[in-house]
Amino acid sequence: MKNRIFMYLFIFSVLVILFQYVNSKNIIEDYDKRLTAYEKMEESYADSLKFLEDKNFDLAKFSLDYNDDAMTYFEDKGYEISQLGPFIKDELYKLNDYEGDDHPIVPYASMTGNKMMINSIRLLNHRWIIADFSDGKYWGEMLLRYEILNKEELKFETLDYLLYRQ
Repeated sequence: MKNRIFMYLFIFSVLVILFQYVNSKNIIEDYDKRLTAYEKMEESYADSLKFLEDKNFDLAKFSLDYNDDAMTYFEDKGYEISQLGPFIKDELYKLNDYEGDDHPIVPYASMTGNKMMINSIRLLNHRWIIADFSDGKYWGEMLLRYEILNKEELKFETLDYLLYRQ
């Protein structure tokens, strides 16, 4: 009788061990599959990140923030670069607050009854700005020349412009 109990315990122990082995093997295989999938995703994300970094570098090429010669020009004149960019943009955006129908810089009058407004600005260097404008329905872009007359006064001149067709 004792031999049978030991035999049943032995068989039961072998079955439990076999069950745990199969279960652990399935869990490890599942983890391995997920790890492989994550590694592939990581590789594709790294490729995407590299592509976006290259694209960002190309876009930053024509920007005052990355133009050493333009920054040196302003530093030689005694301007603080970190405050100059926001100052120029603020002065240009202040021109959106105007009376009448004609914007001081935008060469087109609104065709919808709304005011023409400058929406976004990109400082190219120490002389030029690209800006886009819109009245809510019609939009365009313009190239501006700017000059700092003294520490608190700017002069803007529209060099070229276009209005996109509807």
